[in-house]
Amino acid sequence: MLDAIKIETSLPIQQSVIWLHGLGADGHDFAPIVPQLQLDNTRFIFPHAPIRPVTLNHGYAMPAWFDIYGLGGNDKQDVDGMQLMAEEIHALIQSQLDDGIPSHRIVLAGFSQGGAMAAFCALQYPQPLAGLMMLSSYLPQKHEITQQIHPANRDLPIFLAHGVWDDIIPLNSYQQMLQILNDAGCATEAHEYPMAHSVCDEEIKQISDYLQRIFC
Repeated sequence: MLDAIKIETSLPIQQSVIWLHGLGADGHDFAPIVPQLQLDNTRFIFPHAPIRPVTLNHGYAMPAWFDIYGLGGNDKQDVDGMQLMAEEIHALIQSQLDDGIPSHRIVLAGFSQGGAMAAFCALQYPQPLAGLMMLSSYLPQKHEITQQIHPANRDLPIFLAHGVWDDIIPLNSYQQMLQILNDAGCATEAHEYPMAHSVCDEEIKQISDYLQRIFC
């Protein structure tokens, strides 16, 4: 199973958030914001992605959930890598189920590549999850994946957040993703912020509001 940082806000644990970092980062990246989310009885799990060569970065090895060949809409995607990593993420979910947390009290979240990986795992998961958060992210296999949404997560509440000045994943790519999800009948909650490829205070507050709503 993936190595991960685990933070529990208070006991008893009633729900879990599995949060995937972006390309080149690690599980420590988002751990510091846990106190700002003001969630009691919650276990946060921040796994570390494996080190692997990334084609987009000239084969340089770094933490990555899967290989990236390019950021263009028509670039080849590492579907095999996503599927292998989905097995690892699903194992993390299973560990929470084994610990008594029902699937409908588990959220998958991720930033950038981590958000894409979270979407790939959540939309096809065969048990109902509590929610999906995609922060400054994109939809992998954007047309195929909406045709493969498992009925258990057809109404999954999806929190989307993006910076209007994002120069890594442009705003129009995010807006296209939002349209594809909406056309597929997904339950989206979309937010745009005056920022680049990052996270801001207003976003953290709205993430807190979203989590408190779905865990109420």
